[in-house]
Amino acid sequence: MGFQWSDLLAGVALYLVIEGILAFASPSGLKRILTRVLSMDELSVRRSGLVSMVLGLLLLFWVRS
Repeated sequence: MGFQWSDLLAGVALYLVIEGILAFASPSGLKRILTRVLSMDELSVRRSGLVSMVLGLLLLFWVRS
C-alpha cells in the first residue's frame, strides 16, 4: 500500500473542518483556549504537541489496520 496524496489532503481537509466547527460554534471558547496556550511556556506547548501527534498517529494506525 503506497502513499496516497488524496489521503493527506483528506486529512488536512478534515482538520480544517473540525477547527472551523470550533471557531463557528464557540468563538469565545476558542479565544479562551488560545489565550491559555499563549500563557503556557514553550516546553508545555511542545509536550502537548508531541502527545497530540502520538495520539493522532496511534489513532491513524488503528483505523487503517
